[in-house]
Amino acid sequence: MAVNKIPKAWRLLVVFSCDMAAVMIAWALAYLVRFNGAVPSEFMLSGATAGLATLPICAVVFYRLGLYRGIWVFASLPDLARIVRAVTIAALIVTAVCTLLGLSPAVPRATLILHPIFLLLWMGGSRMAYRVWKEHVHYGDLRAKGQPVLVVGAGRAAAYLVAELNRSAEWRVVGLLDDDPGKIGREVVGHKVLGPIDALPAWSERLRARNAIIAMPSAPNETRQRVATACVQCGVHAMTLPAIEDVVRGGSSRSFRDIDLHDLIGRDPVRIDSPEVERLLKGRVIMVTGAGGSIGSELCRQIMRFEPCQLMLVDISEFALYTISEELRESFPKVEIVAFAGDVRDQLWIESIFRQYSPSMVFHAAAYKHVPLMEERNAWQAIRNNVLGTYRLASVAVANRVERFVLVSTDKAVNPTNVMGASKRMAEMVCQVLQQSAEMTRFEIVRFGNVMGSAGSVIPKFHSQISKGGPVTVTHPEVTRYFMSIPEAAQLVLQAAAMGEHGDVFVMDMGDPIRIADLARHLIRLSGFSEEQIGMVFTGLRPGEKLYEELLADQEETRETHHPKLRIAKARVVSKQWLEDVLVWMGQRAIPGDDEVRRDLRRWVPEYEPAVRTPLSVVHRPAQDRSVG
Repeated sequence: MAVNKIPKAWRLLVVFSCDMAAVMIAWALAYLVRFNGAVPSEFMLSGATAGLATLPICAVVFYRLGLYRGIWVFASLPDLARIVRAVTIAALIVTAVCTLLGLSPAVPRATLILHPIFLLLWMGGSRMAYRVWKEHVHYGDLRAKGQPVLVVGAGRAAAYLVAELNRSAEWRVVGLLDDDPGKIGREVVGHKVLGPIDALPAWSERLRARNAIIAMPSAPNETRQRVATACVQCGVHAMTLPAIEDVVRGGSSRSFRDIDLHDLIGRDPVRIDSPEVERLLKGRVIMVTGAGGSIGSELCRQIMRFEPCQLMLVDISEFALYTISEELRESFPKVEIVAFAGDVRDQLWIESIFRQYSPSMVFHAAAYKHVPLMEERNAWQAIRNNVLGTYRLASVAVANRVERFVLVSTDKAVNPTNVMGASKRMAEMVCQVLQQSAEMTRFEIVRFGNVMGSAGSVIPKFHSQISKGGPVTVTHPEVTRYFMSIPEAAQLVLQAAAMGEHGDVFVMDMGDPIRIADLARHLIRLSGFSEEQIGMVFTGLRPGEKLYEELLADQEETRETHHPKLRIAKARVVSKQWLEDVLVWMGQRAIPGDDEVRRDLRRWVPEYEPAVRTPLSVVHRPAQDRSVG
């Protein structure tokens, strides 16, 4: 019968019996050593009596200290420490009992010292020997198989990982890399630290290791980003170890994942003031417009973590609304979800919702946001949706004495060069004007840049093009953008909402700008192809696009907050007359053309300057092999 098929109770009985036998054998051995192999007859009876008295003492101590909760095949330093503690306590009790019973003259003091030493060697050694044998039987023949992999990092997380990989039939560790000079040349769980991280390309080529696992969860974000980029650039399939806890919990198949674009961009994790946000949201009725969109849906997920009383979802897309409402009901069954399908420009409908449900806070994320699409043939709809929709929703919120109204805006509202950006700047100005007369409602505006993976963004487009074999289309070789993740954006919106005063305009620290062409190259390599296989085409800037986005966190134009990733912009004052004139303009019965809209926008947004399209001569980099099979 296989060992692992023996009932647990029987296995524990076998282990317990072996330990009790070890107690007696160690006791006899201690006597033999003390008397050089010839125990005098006068000591034999007293020694046997003392030995029998030692047996129940050790049995009780060993059981009470949990020596039989561990699994021998996973015996480790904590198990050894538990054995040392149990044997030491048992030895002290035995010594005390021998003294109290007057057995001290018959039991030599050397025996009382030697016995725990022999017992400890026996118990600890037997467990370690069993583990070594078990690993050899189960895993010994696997270590020469599997794909060769380099482990980047030689700390505690790497040690856990290498120990798990040693048991894997899928991977074979060929070495480790670490920048610590004191670790280079030494071994981690039987594998040598070959050299510094910068030597990754050379070692991967020399050892023919086309896989690497980054095992540095506590390293600075810049270091992890540098390693991920180096792996991608030299064609090594890179994986990463997110946290030590994942290694301890998960095992080799679940403790690491493929690196993605977030790892290459290297954004630091966001830490929000949870108690401050919880005070804002817990037990409240919250409304989110655009709830089915990329930002709106993530806002809903983040809000639900703080247990609102009720969450109102508003979206014009029936399918998007259904999808997010079902997801939230399944994930957060204790919070009431109320879904509304409709247009925020429908003021009568919005008023009826507010009267019935009385939200205390509104997150307004509903907007048209695609720059080229809104620039041609849809300019007036962008204004109507983004400006008029914001005005009607915000006006109803003020009339119903909503506590906070948070407008989700964009960096493209800063010195806008396109209709979408100008419309979002006008939406900001609408909120600023309404704030002037709002007695109860506190308006807050949050701007951020491009969000990785959001609907209509460049990254899903690149993924689609790569999956079809290319080419990947990029507007210009030098175009740059700021990027952040969807969860990061949503968390910072909540943090800003908790911090804001009347009419504050928050801007987020977007880090360093990233060249879109580099982004495309990263995605191509992450997909397992070279640029020559997929190809890249530069098509020229589209209508309304900037070559460079402006830096949001400009020290001269913003002031600090207590959160390192949020600053407050110094927005100029807007008059009530401005809003009245804009409403008259938007209320015209005729539908103006795109050029007319752009002309009038200069009146309403003085900083708006339409971009002049300068087409780039299309540069083709033909793919040598576009097959993705």
